[in-house]
Amino acid sequence: MDLVIYLNGKFVPEKEAVVSVFDHGLLYGDGVFEGIRAYHNRVFKLKEHIDRLYYSAHAIDLKIPLSKEEMEGVVLETCRRSNVRDGYIRLVVTRGVGDLGLDPRKCPKPTIFCIAASIQLYPEELYKKGLEMVTVATRRNLPEACNPRVKSLNYLNNVCARIEANLAGVPEAVMLNQEGYVAEATGDNIFIVKNKVLITPPPSAGILEGITRNTVIEIAGQKGIRVVEKLFTRYDIYNADECFLTGTAAEIIPAVKLDGRTIGDGRPGRMTWELIHAFRELTKVDGPLIFQEEGSRAASGLG
Repeated sequence: MDLVIYLNGKFVPEKEAVVSVFDHGLLYGDGVFEGIRAYHNRVFKLKEHIDRLYYSAHAIDLKIPLSKEEMEGVVLETCRRSNVRDGYIRLVVTRGVGDLGLDPRKCPKPTIFCIAASIQLYPEELYKKGLEMVTVATRRNLPEACNPRVKSLNYLNNVCARIEANLAGVPEAVMLNQEGYVAEATGDNIFIVKNKVLITPPPSAGILEGITRNTVIEIAGQKGIRVVEKLFTRYDIYNADECFLTGTAAEIIPAVKLDGRTIGDGRPGRMTWELIHAFRELTKVDGPLIFQEEGSRAASGLG
């Protein structure tokens, strides 16, 4: 089945989903986006993703012409049109079409599109064995420059770090902030476990405040696991009992080695597995239904 894409108020076939070469999202990375997951006929943490999209847009003075409720409807309907019950959703708002200059005032109308498809960020075996990481030279953007809390279309900072990981022959990299503290991976947040305490960098470290990150913190609290948001260095990862990454596409994936140093016993840890299991259970019940009656397109009114 061909994908059906939402584009500026219409649902069109994938081949017809095109944007102008004068769109400032393409020319300058001027825009915001969300990566969202659908599980078991539900869109996971949809409200939280939509809220973050609007926060990011407001931070760059990008006015979205749809209400949050309308945008949620766009996401759900895009999933229905492409018959996606389990998959990955990319929701994008660009500054829109303008001229070849930087001035956003020359872009009278934002471009909005939504894609529902599939994604596999890491091979399944890495979830069982854990992945290896390296620390890269590329530092995370300064909050005073392009604030990492804005989920913008300009991901070149992350791409440069990923190139370094590729050249090192490993699937992921740790990025430090300007002070040398651990910020995050190239596209995921990072957690370590030390003496049964779950530790992750605070937003002030220069990170994207991830939806999956916040979900893991909530789950840990419900399980009575102590969670601490604080600055730490590579030394703390080297000597951690466990380490894992979190992200919408990655979910929760164990990390077992950094810069050639084995983390813990070199295998995914007990707390990591406990959180993975709890997260997967939550995906079965959280979020609005895509099709009101599973397996019945008639119930969706699409026929």
